[in-house]
Amino acid sequence: MGEREPMLKVGIIGATGYTGEELVKILAGHKKVKITVLQAVVEKEAPISEIFPHLSGKIDLVCKKPDLEEAKKRADVFFLSLPHTVSMAVAPTLLKAGKTVIDLSADYRLDADEYEKWYGTKHKDKANIKEAVYGLPELFKDKIEKAKLIANPGCYPTSVILGVAPLLEKDLIHSDYIICDSKSGITGAGRKPGWNLENPDIKDNFKAYKVNSHQHLPEMEQVLKCFCKKDVHVIFVPHLLPIERGILSTIYMRVKNELGYEEIIKVYKEKYENCPFVRVKSQGKFPQLKEVALTNFFDIGLAVDINRKVVVVVGAIDNLLKGAAGQAVQNMNIMYGFDETEGL
Repeated sequence: MGEREPMLKVGIIGATGYTGEELVKILAGHKKVKITVLQAVVEKEAPISEIFPHLSGKIDLVCKKPDLEEAKKRADVFFLSLPHTVSMAVAPTLLKAGKTVIDLSADYRLDADEYEKWYGTKHKDKANIKEAVYGLPELFKDKIEKAKLIANPGCYPTSVILGVAPLLEKDLIHSDYIICDSKSGITGAGRKPGWNLENPDIKDNFKAYKVNSHQHLPEMEQVLKCFCKKDVHVIFVPHLLPIERGILSTIYMRVKNELGYEEIIKVYKEKYENCPFVRVKSQGKFPQLKEVALTNFFDIGLAVDINRKVVVVVGAIDNLLKGAAGQAVQNMNIMYGFDETEGL
C-alpha cells in the first residue's frame, strides 16, 4: 500500500463568530485538510465542541486565545474570520512566514484610498492590498489558483456581481445605471448580544438601511469595473429581513439593444457553464432563499422587458456560505488543486 497523502494543515483565527463557526463545520468534514489551529477572543480557552456542542464528536480541538507565533508553527493556510480593520494587523505576519491567507474581512478588497474613505481608518498594510486576489471563483479562478492572499468577497457583492458581470462583460447593458435591491438575514451583521429574531426591532419587521451608503457599494463598483474598463455606477439599497440567513438581490439593468430572454439567458448559461455552484433557473422561475439556505449555491433567474429595454435579474445565496465561509473554502480548494466542491 502507498503512503497516505499528507493533510493540509489549516487554522481559523476568529473561530467563534458566525463565519468562523461555519468554517469549522465545513473543514472538520473536509477530506483533504486537518484543522490544527483554532483561535478567537474568548474568556476561557475550551474545546470548540464545548463552545458549539453540535460539533461534539466531529472536532474537539481547543479554541485558544490569539497567538500568532504559536499559530505559525502549526498550520500552512489560515482563514481570518475577523472584524474589518483587524485582519490587516494579522495577515502581514502570516504572509511573511510563508503562509497562505484567506481573509473574510473587507481589509484587502478595496484600494487603500477607498478603504479609508468607507471604513474610517488608515490602512496598515497597503503593500499586500496589491498582492491580494479577489476571491470570486466563478470570475477570477485563474488568479485564485496562483494566489497567496485571498480577499474573500462580501456577501452582498457576491450576490450582485455574479448577477451583473456576464452582461457587463459583453457590453450589453449601460454601466452607469444599475439598481440593486438586496435583502439579508440577520446573521449578515455578525454575532452580537441581543441581535436575534426576538429583538423587537427585528421581529415582524422589515426595513431598509444604509441606503446607497453601505460599505459594500464601492466593492461592487470596483470589481464590476474589471468587466467593462470604465466606471460603473450602482444604486444599492440593502434591507434587513426577519430571518436568520440568506440574501436575495433583485437587480435592474438597462439593456443597450432590443435583446430577448433567450439571447440574455444564453449569456449566463455560457458564462457559468463550468461553475458547479451556479444554478441558472429556467424561464419564469426565480430563486427562493429556502432553496439556497445551508448551501454554497448561487441561484439566478431573470426576466426581460424588450419594450422598456430592461432586464431584471434575481440572485440568491446563503450569506454565511456562498457569501462567506463556503466561498472561502471553495477558494482554498482551487488554490491547492482539490476538487472545487470538496467539503461543500
